[in-house]
Amino acid sequence: MFSFFRKKSPGPASDAHSGEPASASESTSLIGSALGRALDLPAQVPVAAERQTWLGKLRAGLRKTGSGLSQVFTGAQIDDTLYEELEAALLMADAGVQATEWLLQEVKRKVAATGATRPVQVQNILADVLAQLLQPLQKPLVIGAHTPTVIMVAGVNGAGKTTSIGKLTHHLASEGASVLLAAADTFRAAAREQLAVWADRNTVEIVSQEGGDPAAVSFDAVSAGRARGKDVVLVDTAGRLPTQLHLMEELRKIKRTIARAGAGAPDDAAPPHEVLLVIDGNTGQNALAQVKAFDAALGLTGLIVTKLDGTAKGGVLAAIAQEKPIPVYFIGVGEKLEDLETFNAREFSLALLGQP
Repeated sequence: MFSFFRKKSPGPASDAHSGEPASASESTSLIGSALGRALDLPAQVPVAAERQTWLGKLRAGLRKTGSGLSQVFTGAQIDDTLYEELEAALLMADAGVQATEWLLQEVKRKVAATGATRPVQVQNILADVLAQLLQPLQKPLVIGAHTPTVIMVAGVNGAGKTTSIGKLTHHLASEGASVLLAAADTFRAAAREQLAVWADRNTVEIVSQEGGDPAAVSFDAVSAGRARGKDVVLVDTAGRLPTQLHLMEELRKIKRTIARAGAGAPDDAAPPHEVLLVIDGNTGQNALAQVKAFDAALGLTGLIVTKLDGTAKGGVLAAIAQEKPIPVYFIGVGEKLEDLETFNAREFSLALLGQP
């Protein structure tokens, strides 16, 4: 059982992507407000021990990035050399030029304002500044404001897209949500089979057509989800590079078709209600390029960042926060079901810097 499926008080659907940062209590919820209201499920209190286990995995996963950054603060004094080494370490962690410059400026400003004299104090200041930069990415995914909530998921091959859909399906189904999967990745036969395994494992329904048109599969799935009163419809799409223009146009077609399947709904309630991009945390600045390209094509509402375990490029979230602050709903540090968790800016900042 995922202990952090805690429902917050129901709020207006329009709050799902408000500019307000999530509170500390909200950050432990995998799914936001409306699901609890729609399913009338009891609230669950997060188990601290399980969250601590997750944080241990996160710190271990980001150890390569953390070790590179923490070494900067082993000296005896705060000087130009420290800041030069910090700049190099942030760039090596793929924080990007813009985010690195902003972080350095803020750190120097706060060091001067606080009168810090020891490198360890600079490290603590950096943790605070980094958490501040990442805060806009910390928002809950709201399920239940629409029936069904239609979630379209995109990503390049190898990013872990279908596996992430399977994990999310498991957690939703475990909480009593009725889920319908759409196997719209008809380009790769193994993807359809992989999604079917997740459907069987979680005892959820799936709409699939061998060699069918992806847009047609998506239309049928959304129509079926509406007719059957499903809580969630998850649409898996074919992995492709953003440079494959004809395939990106196919994604746009799928999105338009999903909207047509929800005909009759107000414009602000037309599906898809969420457009998620799955990115591989190991790809660094390439992940940022993917976010920009897919957002331009589809209008992304959220991200799932996978494979953060063992990467030395964890700083890419700082680059995303600085240049394209799209909410990061989930991060993953492994293949197990429990290795998918909600993103928390403070936790990630501390883990990235190798701090407890």
